[in-house]
This record gives sequence, C-alpha cells and structure tokens, in this order.
Amino acid sequence: MTRNTEVVEDDAGRATAYHRHPNGGGLLGPGSRAEEDSFIEATTYVEAGARIGSACRIGRGGWIDRRARAGDHVFVGDNVYIGRGTVVGNRVHIARHSRIGAGARIGHGARLPADSVVPDGTDIAGAGPPQGAVARKRKSQGPGPDSLMAA
Repeated sequence: MTRNTEVVEDDAGRATAYHRHPNGGGLLGPGSRAEEDSFIEATTYVEAGARIGSACRIGRGGWIDRRARAGDHVFVGDNVYIGRGTVVGNRVHIARHSRIGAGARIGHGARLPADSVVPDGTDIAGAGPPQGAVARKRKSQGPGPDSLMAA
C-alpha cells in the first residue's frame, strides 16, 4: 500500500511534501493541480503551481516543473522534462525522453518526436490549418429544407 503523502528533501535540506494523484499515483507538489480523470505515473513529479488538464496521460519518470501548464488530452511520454512556466496546448503529444525548456509554448495539437529538445522560450506552432488556408462557403446542393417549408 502506498502512502498519500511523500516528503522529499532537496540538496539544501528543505523538505517538500507531495501528495499522490488518485489516478496513477504521481507526486503533486504544493499548490499544483491535476484533473482527476488524468493519469500520472507514480514516479512523475508535478511541481508547485503546475496545472495538468483533463484526460491527460503523463508517463513514468517525468518532471513537470513549477508553474508549467498542460492543456486537455495531452500525452507526455516516459522520462520527459517540461520546464518552469512552459505552456502546453490541448491535444499535444510529447514523445519519450524529450526536454522542453523553461517558458516554452507548445501550440494545440503539436506532436514532438522522441528525444526532442526545445530550448528555453521557444514557441512551437500547433497543428492547425496550413498557412494561407482560406475557409470557403460550400456551394448549395439545391433547395434546402427551409426553402421547401416556405413554399
């Protein structure tokens, strides 16, 4: 049986109490928050002030640093570091052994392959419509149900 609270001492001798996330047992630092429907592996740390959205899956051995934010439906592979203050959009996929620097911004729907290294402060565009794409109105396929009702 695992404990709900773990106390970890840093190199300077300061103790920090982490509580276990109910789904997976990941370690949540003071003031951090993760939605209950997300899964956080037991050997992953989510530091103070970090936020994990809904329906996320965070792999083993990860470290989500202070004030980092992950949107909804985010997948983070094993042994991934997400830097302090980084913002990860919805439906992002970050494969194993990746390192995301502090203050980076990963756009909605972006996919990062294994062993990715994202320098501090980098912005990565999400998967949206191609640059220059224009939304066009569909051509009419004949009278619609509203025009039939008016007759």
